[in-house]
Amino acid sequence: MSPLNMTTNNNVMDMFEKGNILKICAPMVRYSKLAFRSLVRKYDCDICFTPMIVAPDFLRSVKARDSEFTTNKADRPLIVQFAASDAQTLADAACVVAPFSDGVDLNCGCPQRWAMSEGYGACLINKPELVKDMVRHVRNQVDNPNYTTSIKIRIHKELRRTVDMCQKAEAAGVSWITVHGRTAEERHQPVHFDAIKTIKDSLSVPVIANGDIKSLQDVETTHQLTGVDGVMAARGLLANPAMFAGYNETPLECVWDWVDLATDQGTPFTCFHQHLIYMLERVCSQPERKVFNSLHSTAAVIDYLHSTNRSMIVN
Repeated sequence: MSPLNMTTNNNVMDMFEKGNILKICAPMVRYSKLAFRSLVRKYDCDICFTPMIVAPDFLRSVKARDSEFTTNKADRPLIVQFAASDAQTLADAACVVAPFSDGVDLNCGCPQRWAMSEGYGACLINKPELVKDMVRHVRNQVDNPNYTTSIKIRIHKELRRTVDMCQKAEAAGVSWITVHGRTAEERHQPVHFDAIKTIKDSLSVPVIANGDIKSLQDVETTHQLTGVDGVMAARGLLANPAMFAGYNETPLECVWDWVDLATDQGTPFTCFHQHLIYMLERVCSQPERKVFNSLHSTAAVIDYLHSTNRSMIVN
């Protein structure tokens, strides 16, 4: 964890008041780390999430804290997402990161089996009273009125249950809610925009839509369909970190920005390379991708980028 005590919190709620559709980088395991957050912030991303951090591990181990949570002064506004299954653990974790961030988010949407078996993620949407208690504990114990407490959820098949859970969270003081418009069982099925709209219409707090945001046009379309206050992208940003700035494909400038940021921050090669594989997938031919994907060192990657005449679209 950074040694700098960066207590100047941004007031995220003020950003919602301005009336713009907020553009948010989703929590992504392995990927939404500091270097990538720094990259998307250069291309009109308003708020970034850390990857999901398992709160009990984070509290128990200094090693976990140092590896899971890295930030710097420019990395704001920042929301730290935790997986937790009890209120006090979440509140304790929130108190640790509060001086270095602008809010915490409770993961109530991860559908992976391991998470649900531990009482984390999407199983929490079936425990509205617990979620309410967790939100209230964080609100009461973090000594900063501007610090946000949010939740990220999936939807139930019976939407009334989702609305009820969100209204309970709102009553407990939740700052805003991100809705991934699929059930815990759905993976690549179409997003239920009608469900997101129903939830938005049932609440007073801001609502963020998540799911299948792959272009700036998708941001606008999702806003028109649902009336949400912001959108959150994951895979769309991996493929094109400049998406929120209106680029349809990853521009060459963005690729080199990633090389600079990742090398400056000591990003491990596997992660550095994987991000570039995602970014170049739509702009390279299959033979080019095959060569690029087989490279094994940062030097080889940089040599390849220099020597190959990249026909990237900048638009």
